[in-house]
Amino acid sequence: MTDTPLAEPEPRFHRPELGFLGWMSVAILLFWVVVVIFAPWLAPYPESTILTNQSFGPGDAENPMVFGSDYLGRDVLSRLIFGARITLGLAFTATMIAFVLGVTLGFVAGIIGGRTDDFMSRINDAFVSFPSIMLALILVSAFGSSLVLLMLTIGFIEATRVYRIARSLAQNIMVMDFVEVSRARGESIWWILRNEVMPNAFIPLSTDFGLRFTFAILLLSSLSFLGLGVQPPFSDWGSMVKENQAALNYILFYGIKVAGAPLLPAVCIFSVTLANNLLVDWNLSRSQQDISGELIS
Repeated sequence: MTDTPLAEPEPRFHRPELGFLGWMSVAILLFWVVVVIFAPWLAPYPESTILTNQSFGPGDAENPMVFGSDYLGRDVLSRLIFGARITLGLAFTATMIAFVLGVTLGFVAGIIGGRTDDFMSRINDAFVSFPSIMLALILVSAFGSSLVLLMLTIGFIEATRVYRIARSLAQNIMVMDFVEVSRARGESIWWILRNEVMPNAFIPLSTDFGLRFTFAILLLSSLSFLGLGVQPPFSDWGSMVKENQAALNYILFYGIKVAGAPLLPAVCIFSVTLANNLLVDWNLSRSQQDISGELIS
C-alpha cells in the first residue's frame, strides 16, 4: 500500500509590504503635516512682510533668506511654509466636505432606489457633465474667491464625483446575500447601512478619499494660478507659481538661483501629490490582496 502524498496547501495572499517608496511617502506627508501645524513657529518671517527691495534676490546680512526673495522682496521660504497651511488645509477640508455630502447622498440614492435615485442622479449628472475647472471658474466668478467659498466650491465639485462612487457601492452591496439575510431577519435600513454597507464600502471609499485630496490640491492650485483662487495677502503654492513666473525670464542673466521662487512651490505640489498617490496605490493593492485571500480560504 503506497502512501498518497498530501496535497500542498494553496498559498495564501499576503498584504503587500509598504516598501521603501511607501515609507518615503509617509515621511513626506508627515513632514508636511508638521509644517502645516507649526507654520507660525517654523517660518522665519511673516508671510507678507517685504524684507528687501530686490526682486528674486538672495537676501542680505540683515535679512538672510534661504531661498531668496520673491518678486516683491518677501521671503520665499516663509511663504512656502504658510502656503502649505493654506493649500493643504483648504484641500483637506474641502475633501472632507465632499465625502460627507457625496457619501451621504450616494448611499441614500443607492439604498432607496426608484424615483428618488433617478431624481438625485440626474441632477448630479448635470453637474458632473461640466469639467471640474470650468465649473469651479463659474462658481468662483459668481460667488467670489474667499477662503470659505473656495473650500465650499471645491467640496461641492468633488462631492458630485464621490456621489457616483458611493451610489454604485451601495447598489452593489445591497444585492449581496448577507444583506438579503439581514432583511429576512427584519433588520432596519439604518442597521443594514451601519453594519453591512459602510464596513464593506470603507476600503474603496478610503482609496477614493486619497485621490480626491490630490484632485482638490490640483484644482485649488489651478484656480490660484489663474488668479481666481487664494488672494493676497494670503499665500498658497498655486499663486506663488503665478506671482513669480517672471523669474524664469531672468535665468539666462542671473542663473538658476533666481528660479526658486516659481519652481519650489511647484516642487511642493509635486511632492505631496506623488506621495499621496503612492499610498493610495498601496492601499488599493492591499485591499485587493485581502479580498483574494478571503476567497481562497
